[in-house]
Amino acid sequence: MRTRETDVEPFVNLSELTEIELLILRRMREYTIGEHRSVFHGTGFDYVGLREWQAGDRMSQIDWPQSSLTNFSPLIVRDFEQPSTATVIAVADGSLSTRCGIDGVPIAAAIARAIGTIGMSAVFFQDMFGLITFDARFDELAAVRPRIGKNQVIHCLEAYQFQKGLQPLRRTGSLSMSLAGFMRKTSMVPVISDFLFDDPAEILRELGQLNSVHDVFIVLIDSAFAFDLPPVSAGWIEAFDVETGHARVMSRGSLRALSARTRAWQDEVTRQAKEAGMDVLRIGVDDQQTAIAMSEFIAERRLRKV
Repeated sequence: MRTRETDVEPFVNLSELTEIELLILRRMREYTIGEHRSVFHGTGFDYVGLREWQAGDRMSQIDWPQSSLTNFSPLIVRDFEQPSTATVIAVADGSLSTRCGIDGVPIAAAIARAIGTIGMSAVFFQDMFGLITFDARFDELAAVRPRIGKNQVIHCLEAYQFQKGLQPLRRTGSLSMSLAGFMRKTSMVPVISDFLFDDPAEILRELGQLNSVHDVFIVLIDSAFAFDLPPVSAGWIEAFDVETGHARVMSRGSLRALSARTRAWQDEVTRQAKEAGMDVLRIGVDDQQTAIAMSEFIAERRLRKV
């Protein structure tokens, strides 16, 4: 998963996604074989309509006669929907601050890995998987419509990484109404973020309202590592906020306390989310531990719904 236009290395490449897939196959079978009834049902595909070609579409989906009417720019594909037991819509933090980190590891890498793990879990259960991204203030929403298959997970990862192939999602009223308007049926909605933005209590309140209809839970990225900075000799340090463009001067002691303050902030977010009736899964940047914790969490939650 790499584009010639940007030549940027993705947060989760194809080989890493394959590792996630193999791990999920191994862990999920422990939950499904011999202990639960089959979660797979339905055969065939239902025709939905025509749309423009998107990354991840198969060549067999292209409607060549219709594409000839547009001079093959864009290509037109036949859109099908496979009956499935659930729909999973990952709501992921795409704000600029998630592109920051330390030692070459941005916060967004943990978010992308969470998207990949949840997506491959959906593939295992033959569930449709889609994506919604948001900015720091939840003003700019963009989405990938849910579909089935590994190619869809790859498409969602590339959309998150390169901000391509996303459809603008219009804000209509409250955040909960905007998100609910995108979901055609009751869905599992993991919200993936470090929640280091203004007024998380209001966002959690909105998500709590969405949780009354959909299965919403929080995947909280433990981003304290990004603020665990090396010691500096200067007494005063100028910090730059990539979200607002503002700069602030802070003392060396305040800089050292950033990591602890981040953990305290996320502890409070966890408390507020649970008070709003939502489960919280906190994950770090360790790839193996994250994949295991998330796959087991998704499997247990998914099988409870069956």
